[in-house]
Amino acid sequence: MIKSMTGYGSAKGSSGKLEITVELRSVNNRFLDCGVKLPRVYTCLEDGIKARIQKSISRGKVDVFITIDASKADDVVIEVNEPVADAYMAALKCLSDKYGIPNDATAMGLARMQDVLAVTKRDTDVERLGADIDAILTAAIDDFNTMRAREGERLYDDISARADEIERLVGLAEERSPQTVAEYRERLEARLREVLENNSVDETRIVTEAAIFADKTAVAEETVRLRSHLSQLRSLLKSDEPVGRKLDFLVQEFNREANTIGSKGNDVQMARIVVDLKSEIEKVREQIQNVE
Repeated sequence: MIKSMTGYGSAKGSSGKLEITVELRSVNNRFLDCGVKLPRVYTCLEDGIKARIQKSISRGKVDVFITIDASKADDVVIEVNEPVADAYMAALKCLSDKYGIPNDATAMGLARMQDVLAVTKRDTDVERLGADIDAILTAAIDDFNTMRAREGERLYDDISARADEIERLVGLAEERSPQTVAEYRERLEARLREVLENNSVDETRIVTEAAIFADKTAVAEETVRLRSHLSQLRSLLKSDEPVGRKLDFLVQEFNREANTIGSKGNDVQMARIVVDLKSEIEKVREQIQNVE
């Protein structure tokens, strides 16, 4: 069954005394665009996290948020980045001397400067942490996919209903096409009789003209292809594989056949059928933009 590209999932767990929370959010996107946000000290794990996402998700803009709470850990180390602190102090003294203003630097003020203090984890087993994050990420992806599957069911129901309506309209076009030819023949015969002042009309000429008209306005090829496309559409909707791009291409083919039918039809009823047909195809196209 198809999945939606939009969704949310989360999971929590721990690695030693570190409390870990993983959240995933996604919106529509033509390709997979994955962004990972986690504490700077653990950025070395980012590539592995992205690789894990790529195994489970094929399309969408996916944001992964990983928070690591070390408040219960006893291995937190806060260090002073002395070269950075010295540079800040020198800059403050320069400002004070040049502009004749008090140098009111305080330890607290200096500590608030960017990169003056560095928070590190003493002897953190990064390999173990990466494995634990991966396990929690897997649980979050499962939750995420469950939501996407539920949304996919709604998309399936809506697109299937519109496919049924498209099939009904295709049937109307098939019924209308021969009627159009018959009406054309009647109009042609009436005009010829009017021109010839009710004298005998060459039946062969009428048959020939009607045959030419029928050949130009026949929509059998287009409706057969549309029915084939509908069959493929229904098959793709039931697939467990990502099919969004295939569906997008298939809808282009729907539009191509509908446009051809519209160019061949030359009466009001057929035009109305084509308008309704293209309207339903457009609604399907809009929904397919949400499919992975």
